[in-house]
Amino acid sequence: MKRREFIALLGGAAAWPLAARAQQPAMPVIGFLNATSPEGSTERLRGFHQGLKDTGYVEGDNITIIYRWAANQTDRLPEMAAELVRRQVAVIAATSNFPALAAKAATATIPIVFSVAEDPVKLGLVASLARPGGNLTGINFFSGELAAKKLELLRELTPTAVRVAVLVDPASAAAETVLRDTEAAARAMGLQIRVFNVSTSGEINAAFASFVRERPDALIVSLDPFLNSRRAQLVNLASRLALPAAFSFRDFVEIGGLMSYGADIADAFRHVGVYTGRILKGVKPADLPVVQASKFELVINAQTARMLGLTVPPTLLARADEVIE
Repeated sequence: MKRREFIALLGGAAAWPLAARAQQPAMPVIGFLNATSPEGSTERLRGFHQGLKDTGYVEGDNITIIYRWAANQTDRLPEMAAELVRRQVAVIAATSNFPALAAKAATATIPIVFSVAEDPVKLGLVASLARPGGNLTGINFFSGELAAKKLELLRELTPTAVRVAVLVDPASAAAETVLRDTEAAARAMGLQIRVFNVSTSGEINAAFASFVRERPDALIVSLDPFLNSRRAQLVNLASRLALPAAFSFRDFVEIGGLMSYGADIADAFRHVGVYTGRILKGVKPADLPVVQASKFELVINAQTARMLGLTVPPTLLARADEVIE
């Protein structure tokens, strides 16, 4: 072989790895859009990453995730969603109602996987649960039975309670269902219900100021994105009034709330991760039915119960998924 031909051959061989690298597909990018902040979202992120792992994806290894947190400033969500669209992410994980609606308004082509606490059909996110249509699918962790069950558990923990206050955001798509089920359960148990509509932090303060005068025996906080975002305020106010309160998520109980009953939030976010992974593998959102949460948990803060002078019945302790000491 002539020297010139040999050098040309070496040059071509040296270029092979470069060409192979150039042909490798870019690492998929996921947009994660959330209305709150990373603080207090540990369980949610753990579930989301587990779902991705279950489908073969690990952040930093074969996927990249762009996180956008609105820090409870929901007016920032439309621009955040638009930015993710400009970044041409492969999928948007929109966690809770407002991010899901913002993502839907921002794109009709990029797949969106949502987790919402209200009926996604009523919210206008999908055509139906079985056949979502369009570019959205996800998980719905609202159940009409939750409100009645939460009241039943609170009554078991506070057997002398007669008057129960209920906080509801009237702007919530689930408000009507929550009130109907709560009122029906209250009648069956012989309880008196007083509903307080709250849509701002100031209205929450005003409701608790009225509790000082009216002295309800217990409090139910409705499952709602706004109320969930105000968990520190709600737990602190209930503690200040020594008012037994039932919430929807364990986040409240972990910071001193008395009890919670609702969807296992880590499991719900795992479903978001699984659906995100399946879409990255080529499945269309329209072919993935909306998942209904099926795993619920009862969490009790035993220290808060003692501070309120309550004795947690052994039967309730046995049914609790976790008791925080």
